[in-house]
Amino acid sequence: MRHKATSGKDLAVPQAERIDVRMSEKSSPARKINRRQSGQPTISDVARLANCSPMTVSRVINNEASVREQTRAAVLEAIETLNYKPNRAARSLAGAAQTRIALLYSNPSASYLSELLMGSLEQASRSDVHLVVERCEFDKDEEQVVTRLVETGIDGFLLPSPLCDETALLDRLAEQGSRAVLIGPGKAHPKHSAVMIDEYQAAYDMTQHIIGLGHERIGFIIGNPHQTASGQRLQGYLDAMTAADLEVEDGMVMQGLFTWRSGYDAAARLLDQPDPPTAIFASNDDMAAAVVSVAHRRHLDVPADLSVCGFDDTAFASSIWPELTTIRQPIAEMARRALDLLANELRGGRAGKSAKPSHVTLDYTLVRRQSDAAPGLARKVRRKPERR
Repeated sequence: MRHKATSGKDLAVPQAERIDVRMSEKSSPARKINRRQSGQPTISDVARLANCSPMTVSRVINNEASVREQTRAAVLEAIETLNYKPNRAARSLAGAAQTRIALLYSNPSASYLSELLMGSLEQASRSDVHLVVERCEFDKDEEQVVTRLVETGIDGFLLPSPLCDETALLDRLAEQGSRAVLIGPGKAHPKHSAVMIDEYQAAYDMTQHIIGLGHERIGFIIGNPHQTASGQRLQGYLDAMTAADLEVEDGMVMQGLFTWRSGYDAAARLLDQPDPPTAIFASNDDMAAAVVSVAHRRHLDVPADLSVCGFDDTAFASSIWPELTTIRQPIAEMARRALDLLANELRGGRAGKSAKPSHVTLDYTLVRRQSDAAPGLARKVRRKPERR
């Protein structure tokens, strides 16, 4: 199996911390001992490790330009080594302007959004970023929302799918000089940074896995047609079937929208075929969970009568029975990396540094659970009217 190999109220500032921002190494030994006993590294600890003054550390934390690159690198390395977290109030006293980032979302999957928010909020706390989370209707009011947020002082944007695929929005942001980082696009945009996985290869690998179990009639449920990731996943499935000399017959591919309801309807159509599939690969876990529901209503055993596989590995995948075999897309980590990348780009811009867009591809994992198996020896697909 081939995988792409590239990889959360602030307290008042203690008096000692305020002194550290302004003074050098003249703190008393007793004060140093008390800090060590607290278990939390201080700005003086960072200064000692980086062989500079606390004031220099403060300048680096506040992204001031008047620091030599060699010294800045040493300070950043010391901060990382000690896991030092600057106090927000101390930075405010030093006159630092907090970075404001907006996370716009327009995704019907609650499980996906939960993972996305968890990663974004965690990294916002670590990076001292003020995060604004706002709903933005895809292909409806995104430009008005962006304009209003820019007017209120938002510095940059995090755009997960499907907004990361709205070309007109991305082009407008680039034209007005607004920075954005895309989360999970099927393909990168030349003017914006992005954090993603190899959608095509992940779907190819999952299809190969299902074929390896002995399945030849494999149904596929496509994701939202407005998202480039949907096309990449579909192509991965088709190419894997072709590579195995397996025909994709009419009726084996159904359109979905990444919603549970659309997955339910698509699964019903697949299982209504004269010769239905022995396995169904859905483009996300919400739709795969719906496939399992349809199978249960028809008294089909999953996986003895029907194997079901999903994509994303959200909480949904392990909260149903049987638990789903799926592709683990590191959604929370993608959000963390995207926010960190955007924050650094914005702070670098304030310091007069320009940066080309970065396109980061993270690893994915095929996670096998209880929803897939070799084809059953006897299968009966029941098409009795279902209660809905």
